[in-house]
Formats: sequence, structure tokens, C-alpha cells
Amino acid sequence: RPPPPPPLALPSISREMADSIESHCYLMVSVAGSDPLPVVIELFTKDCPQTCKNFIALCDTEKECVTTKASPQPTYRGCQFHRVIPNFMAQGGDFERFDGTGGYSPIAAGGAFRDESFRRLHDKAGILSMANSGKNTNKSQFFITFQATPHLN
Repeated sequence: RPPPPPPLALPSISREMADSIESHCYLMVSVAGSDPLPVVIELFTKDCPQTCKNFIALCDTEKECVTTKASPQPTYRGCQFHRVIPNFMAQGGDFERFDGTGGYSPIAAGGAFRDESFRRLHDKAGILSMANSGKNTNKSQFFITFQATPHLN
């Protein structure tokens, strides 16, 4: 049995960033039990305002969010990268089931929200995109590329 994926530890953004929806936030990432380090995420708020608002809400554990019995605290805090494919990407954001089958959007009251712009390309390492199960099914899962992945454009 493979070891569990490394946790996505203690993500947050400042209150000022959340209130003004700036173009950056960060996740504190721990790999194999190491001390967490910040991974800065650039958000394209003009191209994808709802996607960015959703991502920020899931990073900000201080804001009030719509909750459900299944997801009492919709947040990336303590979440794991449940899928890591070398030379491709790491996928995380399933804080419901931790296996890639869950997801929750605080901006859609737990449901999914519509796709936005496809203007930005997966043309280098470090691109963050929403992971979904088809058209207009965005919730909380995301992936970060390890290299250019033009087949995702």
C-alpha cells in the first residue's frame, strides 16, 4: 500500500487580502512531515473572479462560510494532495473525502459553480487550475502543474 500523500498544511491568507481579493494568496505546504513552507498562488481575478473568490474563501479560515453537515468547515486547512503524478501535477482540495471524490464550493452553497475564462494556458510549471468532473462542475478541488501541460488547454 502506498504511503499517504503529503498534507496541505495550514493554508491561509491575510484578512486584508481576503477583503480586497488581491491577486495573490498562499498555501502552507508540508511534504513528508517537513516544516510547512508557503507556496504563493497568483490569482487571475479579472479573468476568473468567481474562481478566485472561491479559492480565497477556502484558504481563509477566518471568514464565515456556508456550512453543511457533510462539510462543517469548508477549508483547505489540513487538506492533502490526494493525487500526485510525477512530471505532471499534484491535485488537492478534497477536504470532504480526501480521495478525489469530494468537493464543496462556499460561493455556491456547497454546489458547483460555472466555468469562467479559459484564456490562461497551462504553459509552464506552477499553474493552478480547478479540477472538476466536466463542464460547470467546479467546487474545491484544484491541481498545480509540474511542467507545461498543453493538452489541458
